Amino acid sequence: MTRPVTFSARIGSASAGVEALADRALLAEESGFDQVWTGNDLFGHSGLVGLAAIAMRTTRIRFGSGVMDPVSLHPAQIASYASALQELSGDRFLLGLGAGSDVFFSWAGLTPPPPVVRTRQAVLAIRELLAGRSPMGVPGVADGWTEQAVLHDPRPTPIYVGAMGPKMIAMTGRIADGALSLCLPPRHVFGVIDQLKAGAESAGRSIDDLDVAACVWVSISDDRDEARALLAKHIALYSGSLSTAALEANGLDPEEFARTQALMSEGREADAVASVTDSMLELGIVGEAAEVIDQCGALIAAGARHISFGPPMGPDPAAALRLLGSQVLPRLREQF
Repeated sequence: MTRPVTFSARIGSASAGVEALADRALLAEESGFDQVWTGNDLFGHSGLVGLAAIAMRTTRIRFGSGVMDPVSLHPAQIASYASALQELSGDRFLLGLGAGSDVFFSWAGLTPPPPVVRTRQAVLAIRELLAGRSPMGVPGVADGWTEQAVLHDPRPTPIYVGAMGPKMIAMTGRIADGALSLCLPPRHVFGVIDQLKAGAESAGRSIDDLDVAACVWVSISDDRDEARALLAKHIALYSGSLSTAALEANGLDPEEFARTQALMSEGREADAVASVTDSMLELGIVGEAAEVIDQCGALIAAGARHISFGPPMGPDPAAALRLLGSQVLPRLREQF
């Protein structure tokens, strides 16, 4: 992959308030990040209002939805939002799409098509709409569109897909502009790149056509022990939600995570956190600035071209952004 290295920050949802979210995006901009991404879950805090606030508070940084789903939001409405956000921001918006949660949809009585199908249909339809065309008759788009389905004032927008499973990743390689893949551990990005490459090549494309974000957990602090303790707690909280196959494929022991999850299930959180081993900490990037530089540098040297820093970030997320911006990003930009 030959594209320049991109650094982004996943700054969460508007759970602390829209203004606070915009403040964090502005801090990321001032700290030298290239992109920020926000959350948008059904029944959670809406990311759409936050995106508008970010567009109005920042001037340089690109910002994206991580992610909108095409079930609770119709693809035509998503395309309309994207065009409006492009207009508001001077074409800095990045549209992140994902399948969404079947659990959340069931709460609303929604019964959508399978995840890969609905995501593919949405990406293809939205791309047509953003180009000023109707999706009617386009191969891979759902039936029911008419020739009148043309968006007013469309603005082309890059489309990223939140992809985890192999089928979703391969589809992303075939049709999307970028991939948002949670890489646990960070080295998992290379397996994702291989799958994206195969998908892209099957459609006559190159992997260089995609912005592949290695979405990693990072915990950074001037206090190394504090950073490690925070990541250990984060891992304990998610120890029962991780794919056994993915852990094994990356040389991690699922039994270690099962033991931690058992302690969490018994309500013994402190013991669970204490049970997180050094090998389990490989799920994220952790330590003082120098350690984070080394870990990120190894990924970039091996071919990663987009590092997306995400929760837990650090004991103080704002301080973590500043530390990444003042010490980590400049060093990595010098090296690569």
